[in-house]
Amino acid sequence: MKPQEKSGELRQAVMSLRACFVRAAWFSVCSGLLLLAPSAYMLEVYGRVVNSRNTFTLAMLTLLVLAAYCLMEVLDWARTEVMHRAGQQLDLKMRNRVFTAIFEAGLKRLPSGTVQPLNDLRTLREFMYSPPLLALMEAPVALVFLGLMFAISPVLGWSAVVGSLLQVLVGWINDRNTRPLLVSANRCAMEAQQYADAASKNSQVVESMGMLHDVHRRWMEKRREFLQREASASDRAGVYQAFSKFLQVATGSLLLGLGAWLLLKNQLNGGAGMMLVGSILGGRALVPLVQIVVQWRMVVNAGDAWQRLGSLLGAVAPRPEAMPLPPPKGALQVENLVAGAPGAPGSSPAILKNVAFSLPAGEVLAVVGPSAAGKTTLARLIVGLWPASAGKVRLDGADVFSWDKTELGPHIGYLPQDVELLDGTLAENIARFGEVRPSAVKAAALAVDLHGYITSLPLGYDSPIGPEGTVLSGGQRQRVALARALYGEPALVVLDEPNSSLDDAGDAALAAAILGLKARGTTFVVMTHRTSVLAVADKMLVLCDGAVQAFGTRDEVLVALRQAGEQAADRMRKAANQPSSRSRGAASPAVPTAQASVQP
Repeated sequence: MKPQEKSGELRQAVMSLRACFVRAAWFSVCSGLLLLAPSAYMLEVYGRVVNSRNTFTLAMLTLLVLAAYCLMEVLDWARTEVMHRAGQQLDLKMRNRVFTAIFEAGLKRLPSGTVQPLNDLRTLREFMYSPPLLALMEAPVALVFLGLMFAISPVLGWSAVVGSLLQVLVGWINDRNTRPLLVSANRCAMEAQQYADAASKNSQVVESMGMLHDVHRRWMEKRREFLQREASASDRAGVYQAFSKFLQVATGSLLLGLGAWLLLKNQLNGGAGMMLVGSILGGRALVPLVQIVVQWRMVVNAGDAWQRLGSLLGAVAPRPEAMPLPPPKGALQVENLVAGAPGAPGSSPAILKNVAFSLPAGEVLAVVGPSAAGKTTLARLIVGLWPASAGKVRLDGADVFSWDKTELGPHIGYLPQDVELLDGTLAENIARFGEVRPSAVKAAALAVDLHGYITSLPLGYDSPIGPEGTVLSGGQRQRVALARALYGEPALVVLDEPNSSLDDAGDAALAAAILGLKARGTTFVVMTHRTSVLAVADKMLVLCDGAVQAFGTRDEVLVALRQAGEQAADRMRKAANQPSSRSRGAASPAVPTAQASVQP
C-alpha cells in the first residue's frame, strides 16, 4: 500500500460521519451567534432602560438574555452529544478491523502488534468531542464577528485580523517546537510500558535470578527519558499558551482603546456603544484560536495516533472475502515450500527450503530433526499462521493461508510449542471460548486424561485458571491446551512438541488420544524430539537445516536412518585409525544427527 493510502480506511470511516460534523457545526454557529446576546443586552440597557427608566423593559430584556443563555447551553450540550456519538460510531466502525489487524501484525512480527492501536483508537474517539475540535467548529462564528467589526470600523476590523494572525503564528511556532518532543515522549512512554509488561510476564525469572534491581533500573531509564521529554515539551507549550492568553487579553484592551480613539476622531460607526462592542467582539473572535493553542497537546496526540493507526492498517490489509468451502476431510499437501519468519529482512536466509510431501486423511506424520531444523516454522505454515515465500500448503486442495480462519478454525487443532491459555474457566479454554458443549468438552478432557483432575476441583469445569493459566502446573497447562486442540474432533491436528511437559502417564494419554481420533479420520502432524509418538506414527519426516532429509513410512525412514548412522560410525572409526586423514576433517552427515535426536 502506498504511503498516501495508509490512512485511507481511517479517512473513509471519518468521512462517513459527515452528517454528524455538519449537524455539530450548525449547532456551533447558532451557539456562537448567541454570544452576541451580552453585547445586545448591554446596548439595549444603555439605550432604552437608562434613558426611559422603565423597569418593565429591564425585566423583559433580562428574561430574553437569560433565555438566550439557556438556549446557548442547550446547543453546546447537543453539539457535544452529537460528536460523542460520532466518536462511538467511529469506534464501532474501526474496532473490529483494528483488533484483527493487531493479531495479524503480531503474526507477522510487526512492531504494531501490541495493544497500543486500541489506545490510539480510543484517543481518536475522545478527540471527536474534545475542546480543540469543538473550538475549530466555531471558526465560522469568528469570521462573523470580524465582519461586524469591519462594519463598525475598518481600522478595528484590520486590527482584529492582525491579532488573529498573531494567534495563528503562535500556534504554528508552538507546533514546530513541541510536536517532535511530544511525539518522542509518547514513543518513550510506550517503550517503557511494553518493557514493564514484558518484565511482569517474566516475573518468576526476574525474581528468582535477582534481576529485579537491574530490570527496575532499565525501566527507570526509559521512564526518566519520557518524563524529561514530556517536561521539555510542557515547558515550551506553557510559554506559548501564556503568550496566547496574553494576546487575547491585550487585544481586547487595545481594541477598546483604539475604539475610544476612533470615537474621538468621529470615525466609529454606531456611536459610543460600539466602542465596547468592538472590544468584546475582538476578544470573542480570538477564543477558538486560543483554545486550540492551549489544548495543542491533545491535537498532537490525536495526530500521532492517526499516523500509527494508518501505518498499521496500511501494513495489514484486510483479507478479501473468500468463497465458502466445504469442511475439510484432512488430506494434506505441502508443495515445494520455501518460507522464513515474517517481518524479517528480505535478505535473511529461508528457514524452510523446498519442503514437499503429502499425507492422506486419517494418517499420523511424525516430524523429527535437530533443534533449529524448521519444525516449528513448518507447523505454523501448515495451520496457516505464516505466509510462504514460495509454494503452498493445501488442505483438501485449498490453500490453508487464504482460507477464512473463522470458517477453517473449528476443523483445525493446534498446540504451539509455547502453551498459551486465556483468562477464563477450564471449559471455556477447552471449548476455544465459543459455545461450550459439555459433551464435547468432556470428550476432549477424557482424551488427554484430564477429566479426573478437573472433576476433583470444587468448581469442576467451571474452575477459573487465571491469566495465562497461572493456577495450573506446566503439565496441566499443556494438557488443557492439548484438549483444546482436540476439541470437536477436528480434521487436521498439528502438535508442536506436545509431550515436552508430560510425564509417562501423559505420554500414554497422548498416544491413546492420537489413536482414538485417527480411527475417526483425523490427520495428525506431530513435531517431536521424543520417541513415544513414533509408536503411533504412520509416516515420518526428517528435517535438517530446513530441508527434507528423509520422508516415507515410519519403518522405512527408521531403517534408512539406522543404516546412515552405521555408515557414519564406520567412517569415523576408519578416520580414527588413520591419523593422516584428520587434517581432512570429515564431518558427519546431517541425517545421523536427526537420527540421534529420535533414538531411545
